[in-house]
Formats: sequence, C-alpha cells, structure tokens
Amino acid sequence: MNICVFLSAADLDERYTGPAREFARLLGKGGHTLVWGGSDVGLMKVVADGVQEAGGRLCGVSVEFLAATARDGVDEMVIAKDLAERKRLLLEKADAVVIMVGGTGTLDEATEILELKKHGRTDKPVVLLNTAGFYDGLKEQFRRMEDEGFLPRPLADLVFFAEEPLGALAYLEESRGVE
Repeated sequence: MNICVFLSAADLDERYTGPAREFARLLGKGGHTLVWGGSDVGLMKVVADGVQEAGGRLCGVSVEFLAATARDGVDEMVIAKDLAERKRLLLEKADAVVIMVGGTGTLDEATEILELKKHGRTDKPVVLLNTAGFYDGLKEQFRRMEDEGFLPRPLADLVFFAEEPLGALAYLEESRGVE
C-alpha cells in the first residue's frame, strides 16, 4: 500500500518523534511505501529513516522552493512547481492517508483530503494520528461541525481517529483489505 503521511518538517520532542518512528517501523515492516513531502529534516526525516530502515519504500514529493532539503537515496522523488501541485501529486500517489502532528501546512493538507472525501471525490481511508493528544482540539471541532450540521456525511465516514501507531496502520490495512 502507498501510504501518504502529512506531517511536520520541524525538529520535535521525543513525545512526537517516538510514536512517529514506531509508525514508520510498522509501515516499513509491512512492506508499504511511504509517500511524503520528501524532506530530509525534522519529523519528515525521522519517519523516512524509520521506513527505510525497516525495508519499506520511499516516494517523496517535494516542491521547488524546498528542493534543497529533499532527501537523497529514495525510490522515487518528484519536485512539484508549487504547493497545490505537491498536494495533488501526494494524493494521486497514495492509497491511504495518515495525518501526523504538524503546523499550518499539515492542517492545509488534512482539510483538503477531508473536503475531497466529504464531496465523494475520493474514498481513500484517512487516519488522524492523535499523538500525545495533539489533535484533541481539532477532534472536538470536527465533532461540533458534525453535531451542528456542517458535515453532510458522518464524521466517521471522513476520518478515523487513532491514538497509537499500531491502531492507525491496522485501520488502514483493514480498510484496504491488506492481510
């Protein structure tokens, strides 16, 4: 399975890097391909290292203005002209999506895939990995949107909330019929 992971390129605390490393190890051991922003810095590097060390494949989609931080030695690397093209390519290459901790770029990517699902433009499974409660507030906001009628589909049809890496990958594999 090609699993797109939206996440930060920042250097983060172990409470975030530890679970990210665990998810990467599980992804690689499962024989899956990481589809990610292509950067070789911060949390993006942690996840790419973990996948590669565990035997998984790496498919990066960087963008021209960040090409200097793109990782070498990957199975595939594409350099997009802008962020919109990057998001489109990431989603095209993915069978499933995991949203890890991140900033505004990660939030932008997350809301785009959820909007596509809301309108029936994709059926790819999406997991929000709520490491260390990072997305508790967003989860509450999504539930409010659902409760107050802002979502035309049940929230559970749009995104699965996982608290641990193992639960995130198990959901994706089950959703895609991977044994």
